[in-house]
Amino acid sequence: MDARQLWLRFEPYHDVTYFTPESRAATDALGCKGGWMGYFGMRAAPLGAASPELVTAVFYNFAPRMVARALPDAWAVASPEEFLKARLEGVDGALRRLLGSVDTPEIAEAAELGREAALAAPLGGRPLAAANRALPWPDEPHLALWHACTILREARGDGHVAALVAHDVGPCQALALYAREHSLDPAYMRTARGWTLEEWEDCDLPGDLSAVENATDSAALAPWEALGTDRTSRFIELMTPLALRIASGNEAMRVNPMALDPVRELAVPGWNT
Repeated sequence: MDARQLWLRFEPYHDVTYFTPESRAATDALGCKGGWMGYFGMRAAPLGAASPELVTAVFYNFAPRMVARALPDAWAVASPEEFLKARLEGVDGALRRLLGSVDTPEIAEAAELGREAALAAPLGGRPLAAANRALPWPDEPHLALWHACTILREARGDGHVAALVAHDVGPCQALALYAREHSLDPAYMRTARGWTLEEWEDCDLPGDLSAVENATDSAALAPWEALGTDRTSRFIELMTPLALRIASGNEAMRVNPMALDPVRELAVPGWNT
């Protein structure tokens, strides 16, 4: 099983959480001052009214000052429970716009498979995955699938952070290495995560991230091993057109710090006919 190929399919479905007009409208309605306050509020909300120090540690690659501009002020704007409600409203609106019909047998089937995989994701040492797993499952299949993708995404991300720590790769260093290896604009990456030019240039960049990426992929396999080869293959089959449709209709997916390009990496002839 190829953990990266699975990530390419569930990451775009999860990413509507933060980077869509519907998401921004939902957090603006709460009173957030800018998109990043909305982002930190929605993503951190499963942890409760978390401190900026905790969120910086758990999210890992953001500069502390960038987190501190949003937290704890976001919790004065709205409670974590209100942020959770707003993010689900934004997700619902974005998926309905990007996918058209969300009441399909394929989405319902993918939701069942995704839920089983998400429930098999290990939680030890994975705070964001555990916090999201503790939330109620939405009733509607397209939202249940989003919840499953969110748990799987955060479980993979938590495992990635553990791999970075184990290999002694710091937050800014990880970004600089990733930017170099994926030919991403350093200025864009610095801005996206709040690091200064001086901090970026002070990063020591020996070697590469291959050992970290291999460890991340290995730590992300448990849900799919539990699901089994045949049903994992079916999940891939069901998620591919969804990921492509979302990515092709979501401007935020054109350029992103993950170097994620589903339209290029997953496109198959006739997928959108």
